Amino acid sequence: MARTPSNMLPLGTLAPKFSLVDTIANRTIALTEYKGAKGTVIMFICNHCPFVIHVNPMLVKLANTYQEKGIAFIAISSNDFEKYPQDAPDLMKQVGLKEKYPFPYLYDETQEVAKAYDAACTPDFYLFDSDLKLFYRGQLDDSRPQNGKPLTGKDLMEAIDALLHNRPLDTVQKPSLGCNIKWK
Repeated sequence: MARTPSNMLPLGTLAPKFSLVDTIANRTIALTEYKGAKGTVIMFICNHCPFVIHVNPMLVKLANTYQEKGIAFIAISSNDFEKYPQDAPDLMKQVGLKEKYPFPYLYDETQEVAKAYDAACTPDFYLFDSDLKLFYRGQLDDSRPQNGKPLTGKDLMEAIDALLHNRPLDTVQKPSLGCNIKWK
């Protein structure tokens, strides 16, 4: 299992715009139309990564909790499915349905969106405010496959709660850790 840390995009960075196909609903989702009233979590994930498989239940739980509070969740896979067929869009739809993703699962075929976000690993998390300015980037929590630490979502939850309650957030944030994005 490769362990690649996320790149730490500068806080305050404006979210790069995109328009990608949601593999679950088979429709195009544009960030500017789908963003949350109070904030937006953008996650780079994929089907086969053990780190993503490990956090899937918490991703669903957090989205179900915070979407009703004005935080949109968007998942994106940018992996090259020709080299990694288990990440193909039709299988993304299967995973999204099986896991009961309450958020769109978009495919970034050109990998331009991942490059624009300086995404490096799966999972990679970004929280933007209502103006699409970067508020948090980093890990979900300290849990990793086989490290024995409980899956809590603590770091991302604290960031979302700080955003929702207009509280400052520590600018020292821990990078996520996962499998590298499978570049073409």
